Amino acid sequence: MEALTEKQIRASFVNCTKGEATRLKLPMDFAELPWQDLDFLGWSDPGAPLRAHIVLPRADGPVGVTLRVPSAGRTSAVKSSMCQACLTGHASSGVTLFAAPLAGAAGREGNTVGTYLCTDLACSLYIRGRKQPKLRGGLHEETLALDERITRTVGNLTAFADKVMGLR
Repeated sequence: MEALTEKQIRASFVNCTKGEATRLKLPMDFAELPWQDLDFLGWSDPGAPLRAHIVLPRADGPVGVTLRVPSAGRTSAVKSSMCQACLTGHASSGVTLFAAPLAGAAGREGNTVGTYLCTDLACSLYIRGRKQPKLRGGLHEETLALDERITRTVGNLTAFADKVMGLR
């Protein structure tokens, strides 16, 4: 992913107001981000623990999506879960349901769409093997090359962003 400026990131959000985009906190390590290892930018808002944000590169410019974690704690008996973006398997606490308000009038009325993602939003690092999930039994063996895993991850997140924007 190409490096983005703070201004580009704030202007990219499609499902929040300009005021909310102005007030959101960027990642604490923003100046040191390893852009060459990122396929998208994802972070939890340090000022609001139930909020997170992702910014995806697109041909027509970056698209940012504000996410929320439901306040009710997860009560699943499932021992492991899989991220719907990068398909990394995690122990149950390693995947979180993120809900995104829809863009426009539908979002202002409270309509949302959700997806299960790596809790730390570090999909780019997991698919490159730079970070390992805490899953008993280890990782499943991937048969896809890195380029194909990157394409799959970005494609899955793009499909989610399209749903937020009402394109799917």
